[in-house]
Amino acid sequence: FKPVFLGTVHPRSELAQHRRGGKSQKCGRGKHNDLEDVGRDTYHHTFFEMLGNWSFGDYFKEEACSMAWELLTEVYEIPRDRLYVTYFGGDSSLGLSADEECRDVWLRLGVPASHVLPFSLKDNFWEMGDTGPCGPCTEIHYDHVGGGRNAAALVNQGSPDVVEIWNLVFMQYSREVEGNLLPLPQHHVDTGMGLERLVTILQNKRSNYDTDLFTPILDAIHKSCRGPRYQGLVGDADVGRVNMAYRVVADHVRTLCVCITDGIYPGLSGAELVLRRILRRAVRFCSEVLRAPPGLLASLVPTVVEVLGDAYPELTKNADQIMDIINENEAAFLSSLERGRRIIERTVQQMEPSTNFPAEVAWSLYGNLGFPLDLIDLMLEEKGISLDSAAFNKLALEDAKRKAGGGQAGQLEDANTHLDVHSLAQLQSNNVPATDDSPKYAYTLGQHGQYEFSPCQATVLMLYRDHSLQKEVGAGQRCGVILDRTNFYAEQGGQASDQGYMIRLGQQDILFPVESVRLCGGYVIHEVTAVETLRAGDRVQLFVDEAQRLACMTNHTATHLLNFALRHVLGDNTEQRGSHVTAERLRFDFDTKGPVTVEQLQQVEQVVQDVIKRNEVVHMAEVPLTLARRVQGLRALDEGYPDPVRIVSLGVPVESVLTCDSEAAMQTSVELCCGTHLLQTGAMEDLAIISERQLVKGISRVIAVTGGQAKQAREVGQCLAMEVDSLSLRMKQRSTSIPEMQNLSKEVGQLTKVVGDTAMPQWQRKELQTTLKALQRRANTAIKKLEMQQAKEKAQSLLAKHCNQPVIIDTVPADSLSILMKVVNQLCDKSPGTSVLLLSPQVSGEVLCACQVSKNCLPVFSAADWAMAVCTQMEGKAGGSPIVAKGSGNAKGMQGALTAALEFAQSKL
Repeated sequence: FKPVFLGTVHPRSELAQHRRGGKSQKCGRGKHNDLEDVGRDTYHHTFFEMLGNWSFGDYFKEEACSMAWELLTEVYEIPRDRLYVTYFGGDSSLGLSADEECRDVWLRLGVPASHVLPFSLKDNFWEMGDTGPCGPCTEIHYDHVGGGRNAAALVNQGSPDVVEIWNLVFMQYSREVEGNLLPLPQHHVDTGMGLERLVTILQNKRSNYDTDLFTPILDAIHKSCRGPRYQGLVGDADVGRVNMAYRVVADHVRTLCVCITDGIYPGLSGAELVLRRILRRAVRFCSEVLRAPPGLLASLVPTVVEVLGDAYPELTKNADQIMDIINENEAAFLSSLERGRRIIERTVQQMEPSTNFPAEVAWSLYGNLGFPLDLIDLMLEEKGISLDSAAFNKLALEDAKRKAGGGQAGQLEDANTHLDVHSLAQLQSNNVPATDDSPKYAYTLGQHGQYEFSPCQATVLMLYRDHSLQKEVGAGQRCGVILDRTNFYAEQGGQASDQGYMIRLGQQDILFPVESVRLCGGYVIHEVTAVETLRAGDRVQLFVDEAQRLACMTNHTATHLLNFALRHVLGDNTEQRGSHVTAERLRFDFDTKGPVTVEQLQQVEQVVQDVIKRNEVVHMAEVPLTLARRVQGLRALDEGYPDPVRIVSLGVPVESVLTCDSEAAMQTSVELCCGTHLLQTGAMEDLAIISERQLVKGISRVIAVTGGQAKQAREVGQCLAMEVDSLSLRMKQRSTSIPEMQNLSKEVGQLTKVVGDTAMPQWQRKELQTTLKALQRRANTAIKKLEMQQAKEKAQSLLAKHCNQPVIIDTVPADSLSILMKVVNQLCDKSPGTSVLLLSPQVSGEVLCACQVSKNCLPVFSAADWAMAVCTQMEGKAGGSPIVAKGSGNAKGMQGALTAALEFAQSKL
């Protein structure tokens, strides 16, 4: 509704027809501070239902307050003496006076003056964001205690007994980029009332958790954990935080059910990361406080569905999926939680008294076990210990630089993972065997379609630091670790390296983070931060970051499939020029005769999607190089491939591909590749090409995403297509207003930028860009025609007024300098011997100036000099040629300018 609030909505659009509205919407929140509040009190939630009503330039303060008061006191029959209302008390720094209009409305409705309270900007001025619609608000608070007392002093003081239930926002202003406030063209109302808090009042309870929205869930928790019942205790009275745990789990499981149903899953960024933290917080309270067995959280899903299912039927349909996702994430976190607790306990025992917890250990917990930082802080706080935050932040900064490819971090990485020639020679002369990295291919598909990666144990053969081989590296140092065997994938073949960690056998609580992996001369070098002293001969167990590996596998298989699809659509002469695969996306460079068309991009995506839908088996095998050379259609083996070489074939067994005269490789993707791949194509889910451009003539680069990212790109593309269609429709309505057409033109420009910058299918981007380009041309043509028509009408009027005059000097209304110049041109065309100077005062206080001198008057009479003489009188500027000129100035000097214009012309003629 933002365009409605700002008054920029098109008057003939459907949106502009709405005058009033009502709503009930799902709301979620989970920022760090918000999350920590949930459970401590009885009225904060991570998921809540918001009720409200809207007015779009219809009713305002009088009606909004009156309707709210009527609903609460007459329909719901809430005692009036328990209600308190607040209003905006003004802010002198912003030049905003108190909202006395709102105060007076409440007083007229019969609210006692002692229950009508002014508050500051923080409490009673609502803003959508840094910019946009905003305005004063009035809040209605409820006193749960009552009994004739005056609770005014408890309003907005965080008291559980006096809580806000309804917020009425009066949108009167728009916050500009510069920070100033401008009045909105129309006044609007947006109100919000929390269902949970309202139900608490209507059911005559003191806490949201005592209502039937939560009691069935709390009962289910009690039955599962068999501990003490929920008693509603808070603060110091809640010994052992058992009641807080009940509230946390009940609240969080509702949030998990609603979010997962809406397609938000626990993940690593954005809303997904927030949900991951919510789930892990709930799991911790289940495990540590309620002492419940694993699976409690998922077992509550049917109860949540029973409570919310009537309002949200989609919960019923997705109950099994919700339970599976919660159980998977809980199992992963419980494992990490137990290990993390042991690591913290062991580290604390070894610490000197009155020292900070070592940052290296905290970073390892955070980066490798997925511990939220606030959870580490909480565990340490319980032991009266603090984290060495400065050292932790330094590690985080180094990691960020390394991920961003920062120069310093890159040099450090090179020093530890790129063996120099002397070190390589030393390893070989000492008969140190090359690393066996075949375990990187040791993974299978489980019974339910999940990937299972085999464990791997290894021996440290040598350490590498500062360009030299070492037998020992101290705690806190970064080094390269050479092992006899590894399941980590080293960066090669265009695929990014694995990440993860290793532990020393027998010391499960010490994690050595593996940050990158390189292959050099047959040796796999793992870049590791030594949490404790690391020595050659140490036995270690390796743990690959499975989520990152699986994402790389998905995108690498997608790269092969994309290569095949491009050759299938563009022709067999389409050759790969390079590729790069990361967990986030894939990049592919190839020969091309010209830019790939919209139709070709669509065809390429369709070929890929067909193979995904067929869920083809990905066959992989190592074969002698001589056999590999027989495969028809395989690109030239000019990249120094090892012998034997690994063949990856989609849908066709490698034995069939190797058969003499077999053309199987021409019908599918068959490539030589050392990378890790999916075992079946279905796990890719989708592929979207989000960028395609020519690097140089004859070579194109595409960037593509898979899975959820591809789905998101398509959804964004559809939304933008709808916006372009809407704009196109409005353009066809042929407005006769120049400002309206200029606004449409501006919208086209803004939408063009968004379409150009947003991740979406490239074929769709090209289509929309073509449409927008045509719309821009149409808008510019329409503006030009309207300006010409307007100029023609004004010129005819002025000609009638100044018939056969050698000089015309006058003022005329004109929306722009462009129109004013066209009026001057038309006058001179219709009266060739006339010299014309026109001024046009603007609403802003500026005066526009345009003039043209008859060729008969040259060179004595110059248009540039004429405009300069006039605009100087208005403290402005001007410029042009002897024939035409333009400028501007201040309205205060306009009368003097008209006099100066006439005097200048008379002096020259």
